[in-house]
Amino acid sequence: MVLFDIDGTLLRRAGPHHRTALEDAVERVAGIEVSIDGIAVQGMLDRDIIALAMRAAGATAREVREQLPRIMKRAQWLYARSCPDLSRKVCPGARGALERLRRQRTPLGLVTGNLSRIGWKKLECAGLRPYFRFGVFAEEGHTRTALARLALARARREGWIGRDSVVALVGDHPNDILAARAAGMRSVAVATGLSPVAELAAHEPDYLLETLNEFRLSMISATGGRNEARKPVRTM
Repeated sequence: MVLFDIDGTLLRRAGPHHRTALEDAVERVAGIEVSIDGIAVQGMLDRDIIALAMRAAGATAREVREQLPRIMKRAQWLYARSCPDLSRKVCPGARGALERLRRQRTPLGLVTGNLSRIGWKKLECAGLRPYFRFGVFAEEGHTRTALARLALARARREGWIGRDSVVALVGDHPNDILAARAAGMRSVAVATGLSPVAELAAHEPDYLLETLNEFRLSMISATGGRNEARKPVRTM
């Protein structure tokens, strides 16, 4: 099974609509004007981005905790109404890699910091939605590692993979590498996001690719499972 991040991995330069939806949702629900300026959002979960923006605007921890569920719901509704055509925002090699994996009948899923309706809407507007069987999103866990573990458990529960199946997590940020490692998955880092190649390499992913044009299932389906000794970084 192969799991993918969205922003920087499958799509890039998707426009300000996501950010605007989060900011507007806070104002409409909590009556607080916030800005995401200055928050390093790459690799973060939407729920944490909202919380940080609210705290920066003066909200208390209790206010954030009480308002967050409604804010997340409103943000998803706003984004679903504003998402543009993203068919030209697909990262290099992503569409080809997904098509190859589909032909090989590989189960595909998402592990992303996006809220669920936002993530699915992005893929729908990019023409990538049919490739994915399921996804795990920001509202389902408090860390990216928790999301990766949840995806693994769900796939096993549904019978899509066995306990010894090889699973890879593909992402563009060090947090994706760390989550894959903590969840016992193979990590595939792709340098199509904002993280420099050197930063990705420093976190020692199992594979480091310039784009998904280089991704092949054979890379991760070699002999050995989750307890295998880590392979050196491979830059294709």
